[in-house]
Amino acid sequence: MKAKAEAQPARLDGFKWALVVLLVSAAVLGNMYFGDQPLLYRVAGVVVLLALAAGVFAQTAKGQKFLAMAREARTEIRKVIWPTRPETTQTTLIVLAAVAIVALLLWLIDSFLSWIIQSLIY
Repeated sequence: MKAKAEAQPARLDGFKWALVVLLVSAAVLGNMYFGDQPLLYRVAGVVVLLALAAGVFAQTAKGQKFLAMAREARTEIRKVIWPTRPETTQTTLIVLAAVAIVALLLWLIDSFLSWIIQSLIY
C-alpha cells in the first residue's frame, strides 16, 4: 500500500511547478522591466522571488527528493578524509615537476623534428 502511495505524484505538483515557473519568470521580466530602478532594489526583488520559487520547489515531490539527495551528499562529504596541507603541497609540486619535464621533452622533440624538416627542405 505504501509503495502505491509513493508511486503517485504528490497532489497539486502541477500547480506548484506552474507557480515556480511564474515566480522565476516574474523575477526575470521584473528585472528587465524595472531596468531604470537602482540595482539594489532589482537585486532584492530577484532574490526574494527566487527564494519564494525555491520554497515552492521544495514542496514538490521532486524538490523533496532533491533535498534528501543533497542531505545525503553532505553526509558523504563529511565522511571523506581530506589530505593535509603538506600532502597537498607535495602532490602539487610533484604535478608541477611532471608537467615541466613533459613540456621540456615535447620542446626537445619539436626542436629535433623542426631541425630534420629544415634540413630536408633547404
